[in-house]
Amino acid sequence: MAGQSVREIRRRINSVKNMRQITRAMEMVAAAKLRRAQMQVTANRPFSRKLREVLARLVTAARSAEGDGRVEHPLLEVREVKRVLYVVITADRGLAGGYNVNVLRRLQGIMDEDTREFEVVAIGRKGREYLRKRGLTPLKEYVHIGDDIPYSFARELAGELMEAFTSGQFDEINLVYTEFVSVVTQRPVVKRLLPVEELSGSSDGEEAALEYIYEPSPESVINILLPRFVETEVYAALMEAKASEMGARMTAMRNATDNATEMIEELTLNYNRARQAGITKEISEIVGGAEALAE
Repeated sequence: MAGQSVREIRRRINSVKNMRQITRAMEMVAAAKLRRAQMQVTANRPFSRKLREVLARLVTAARSAEGDGRVEHPLLEVREVKRVLYVVITADRGLAGGYNVNVLRRLQGIMDEDTREFEVVAIGRKGREYLRKRGLTPLKEYVHIGDDIPYSFARELAGELMEAFTSGQFDEINLVYTEFVSVVTQRPVVKRLLPVEELSGSSDGEEAALEYIYEPSPESVINILLPRFVETEVYAALMEAKASEMGARMTAMRNATDNATEMIEELTLNYNRARQAGITKEISEIVGGAEALAE
């Protein structure tokens, strides 16, 4: 019985060691992908911020040219919201801690409170499965897009969303994704994509004092830049979500590796105790047998 117990413990130790090797390898892979995604997020944020500032100046110039303070553009049109579209970004795989759960919980909270008619676009297999389990069919679904998301995918997705808005199919489109704060902190957010939110002018006095000449007109430049701005916002959300996923997965795999190490130490202690108990029993049996022979 003691020998059998020792064999079982040894088998468990080997099994946990194999699991630790897997989680350690997954942690290293996630760390490498996180560095790449984090660099993309860091590089994209200044570009997005500067593009917003340029558009703000354009809107200000266009309002001055019109004289009535209004700028007409399909992507800026604010109308009564009757139908809403939510674009939820999740991962294709699990093993990422609470990453998928947190963003889907945020989506569920929105759907529970929203009394308007709405549809959902699912990006990522986890989001699609979540909706299907609750009897909801995604309007569209995008799965297996990979870890290196090309800008062409964001451009295509943004084009479909802009078409859905300008055609009147939806009166408001929101992105539901996870914002990357740090390796250990990711925050689920809901961001309105369309209509484009009010663009405020630059707060820099020197910048505001400059006068720009637009050719052929501010409105023409706005017609070019506004769709690019929407594409940039979609791409930024995808990058933020991917960096958050990798950060959450790296943290989860690190915790799993640490737990496996603790389990191996505990199993090793039990293994040594079981071996000692078995050896003590064998010695007792030998001593008992020797005494019986002596008698």
